[in-house]
Amino acid sequence: MYGHHIEIPGPFDRALEKVLAALKAEGFGALSDIDIQKAMKEKLGKDMPPYRILGACNPPLAHQALQADPEIGLLLPCNVTVRQGDGDRVVVGFLDPQTMVQLTDNPGVKGVADDAGARLARVREALQRGS
Repeated sequence: MYGHHIEIPGPFDRALEKVLAALKAEGFGALSDIDIQKAMKEKLGKDMPPYRILGACNPPLAHQALQADPEIGLLLPCNVTVRQGDGDRVVVGFLDPQTMVQLTDNPGVKGVADDAGARLARVREALQRGS
C-alpha cells in the first residue's frame, strides 16, 4: 500500500482548510496546490467533483532527505489528496513516506521517512478527532 485514506465531514472548502491547518500544526506547508477539478474542466471540458493534490513539505525533513540522497527530490514532496466523497464526506489521502524507503537503498532516508510518517499520522488523527 502506498498511502492512507480517511474520511472527514465537509463541506469540501472547510475540509480543505482543516487539512491545511492540521498539516501546518505538524510543520508542513503546501508547496503546491493542484486543482484537478479545474484542470480537467479547462483542459478536457470534463466536469468532476472537487479534487486537490497538495504538495506537503516539511523543510527540515526535506533538507535531511536531500542531504542523504540528492535524487530523493523525485519522490518529494509528500502528496496529500483532498477529494469530494459521497454526500458531505471528504476523502483525504496521504502518501506513505515509507514508499521512499522502498525505492531507495539509502539508509539515511529511513529516519526522515519515519519522522514524516509519524507527523502525518498525527495529522490524520487530528482530522479524525475533528481538531
